[in-house]
Amino acid sequence: MATEKWIDFTHQYDPCFLQKFTLYETRSNFYICGRYKKTNLWRVLKIYRLEPSELNIVEDSATYSDFEYLDLLRRVHDGNRSTGGLKLVTKCFGIVGFIKFLEPYYMLLVTGRKKIGVICGHAVYSIKKSEIIPIPHSSVLSNLAYSKNEKRYKKLLSSVDLTKDFFFSYSYNIMNSLQKNLCNNGPGQSQYESMFVWNHFLTRGIRNTLKNNQWTVALVYGFFKQENLSAAGRDFKFTLIARRSRHYAGTRYLKRGVNEKGRVANDVETEQIVVEDVPEGYPMQISSVVQVRGSIPLFWSQETSWMNIKPDIILSKKDKKYEATRLHFENLAKRYGNPIIVLNLIKANEKKPRETILRAEFSNAIRFINKDLSKENRLKFLSYDLQKHSRKAINALQILGRAGAYALSLTGIFYSQVTPKPEGLLNLSCIERIDDDYPPQNLFHKNEDAETVDGEVSSGSHVPSANLSIKVPILQKGVLRTNCIDCLDRTNVAQYAYGVVALGLQLKTLGLLKSPNIGLDNPLAKDLMGIYETMGDTLALQYGGSAAHNKIFCERRGQWRAATQSQEFLRTLQRYYSNTYVDAEKQNAINVFLGHFQPQQGKPALWELDSDQHHIIGIHDPNVIESAKSFFKRSLSDGNILNESDSCLMASIVGHNQPLSEREHRGTKGLSESTPEISSCESDISFPRYTPSMPLWKQCQHIEEDQYLEFDPNCFDEHGDACNFTNFLDLDWLSSSGNSCEEDVCDRSVASDSGSSLKGREPTATELASNNVLEYDQKFVQWVTDGELLFR
Repeated sequence: MATEKWIDFTHQYDPCFLQKFTLYETRSNFYICGRYKKTNLWRVLKIYRLEPSELNIVEDSATYSDFEYLDLLRRVHDGNRSTGGLKLVTKCFGIVGFIKFLEPYYMLLVTGRKKIGVICGHAVYSIKKSEIIPIPHSSVLSNLAYSKNEKRYKKLLSSVDLTKDFFFSYSYNIMNSLQKNLCNNGPGQSQYESMFVWNHFLTRGIRNTLKNNQWTVALVYGFFKQENLSAAGRDFKFTLIARRSRHYAGTRYLKRGVNEKGRVANDVETEQIVVEDVPEGYPMQISSVVQVRGSIPLFWSQETSWMNIKPDIILSKKDKKYEATRLHFENLAKRYGNPIIVLNLIKANEKKPRETILRAEFSNAIRFINKDLSKENRLKFLSYDLQKHSRKAINALQILGRAGAYALSLTGIFYSQVTPKPEGLLNLSCIERIDDDYPPQNLFHKNEDAETVDGEVSSGSHVPSANLSIKVPILQKGVLRTNCIDCLDRTNVAQYAYGVVALGLQLKTLGLLKSPNIGLDNPLAKDLMGIYETMGDTLALQYGGSAAHNKIFCERRGQWRAATQSQEFLRTLQRYYSNTYVDAEKQNAINVFLGHFQPQQGKPALWELDSDQHHIIGIHDPNVIESAKSFFKRSLSDGNILNESDSCLMASIVGHNQPLSEREHRGTKGLSESTPEISSCESDISFPRYTPSMPLWKQCQHIEEDQYLEFDPNCFDEHGDACNFTNFLDLDWLSSSGNSCEEDVCDRSVASDSGSSLKGREPTATELASNNVLEYDQKFVQWVTDGELLFR
């Protein structure tokens, strides 16, 4: 049992931060003057302009009053009269960063902003307008600054539209989850080192020079939406945030799967925050829950083609020991803790194998990794063919809701009470970590410490101080990771179903609802569906080039089926056009913005390179055998899958405090932001890569399901291979089990206040049944208890 103690601390945010700036210029210098919020004090930054290809920045150490600031401007103007004096360039709201292509440096500025939300008194902004300003004076530039390549790089940079889906905050670390912000007691990494800060590269120069961040804004890319909602006559503020990772970022067919560092494509963290509506200055209750999505962490790819709207899937066999996959899950465990629950939504059966090959390989990878993990840290793998069951939206959402409720029973949610101060500081109690094994307070488990001290919250009280319950904070530990092929359409539906179940639990914890059950026909569920649908469209446009396919959402709204089919067809065409004709240029722009490609004079330009796929295996990769290349060309529209030659990679892994793997022969360490590359080696271990012509469960149809599940300790997987470890479940069987899917999953009980022996462990089948924590089919309960491998 970990040692814990509860302490009071004030979350450290500087109430005096720069947020309004004015840019002036002379022939020899730029002057950026920044004013502290709610004060009349100014700071000055000077940028030299007479160096054609160098960036020289000096921060004036003095702080100026209004009078002193105006006097400084007058003196600078008088001293530069001979060259035109001091001129106003623009007013702005922060520096996005600096970038150089072939000769001059450019400065990116936020020149217009819009307030889009508030988190615990901290404003969050989107960008309404931005500008790119060359640093050197035109008189010192050479012809290289006006070359075709320089102009093309600048055009690429300009194509990254900062006014779409970028957001920031001056005083709140919006790149972090609420739990991380409020419970990270002690020094940590710079906010710009976060995987979710997209101008990390652009700000590196100025941050290294000045040793502070007060002149720049940290941009997060993804989605932000805040709405005022109500439950049982009580108002609350609902916020949904999606943070897209800058690692292995890009477009749909150019970024697939995993790279050698364990980074996956389309890696997005989604956070759902609920805050009770209270008068300003009163203590408030706040809750959040985090889930993630990301591409299947294997080496696989697809090549775009105007001949085929569904390109073939190319699966690599280079990583036979699944080291990149292991790195990915170690990174998740380091960021969120254990357990990691994997919800895999790709197809289980196809006439011509495409997704099914990835499904089988993903299962092999999880199985291989779990062999080296302790029982409590094993990855929990849930599979559900959402495409197959999507014709009945209510059934699909109910099954997904059950999976989400189970994941919540393992991870819990984050809850705390905070007191916003006038200057925006947060005052709360939270856990000080003495070691790395502390358990979260889990609402699904009976916990005396989580009981209120001064009585329950009055359901009719709208002023929390009148009858405020004092509850200890609750931590989320572990995370649900959802994927389909693109991690867009099906994944978004699953995340919505999880969000509904989580919202019920959050509202009950805050005292706004007596029961955590929110039915799918509840107005709250419908409000949530609209917000998640908007998020899905936004993320799909970023990665896939079109809005999301929302067939299930359209059915739930009662939209005419013909209209839905027409909408889906148009979005398919839009996505196809974008993937085929637009994405290459879009990928180049992302690579320039993130610093993945840095132009050099005398070197090939970005658009002269053969392929962006430095880590993804495609037909350009030398590991693909020649016969496979020709076969690919001949059968482009056949839906066949190419499997590559079997070179492999072994990981060289750096250490951290909580290794995901607990192997005796080698302690696998976690993943940091700068995990080293993996060196290649020969593998002497091979594992099945192909689905047999007839799955074992079809061969054994004459055996009753109950009998088939009793093959213990040696159960069999869907490939007919024997295994003796746990934590696999195929959810498809729930759709046809004796427990009818017509029953609304959100009307089930997802939390219990009874049962006193569950703290720090998973509930047993008996406890699940007796306490009504989750009213699942008996075979689902058996899997929770025994971890058996289930099949239809």
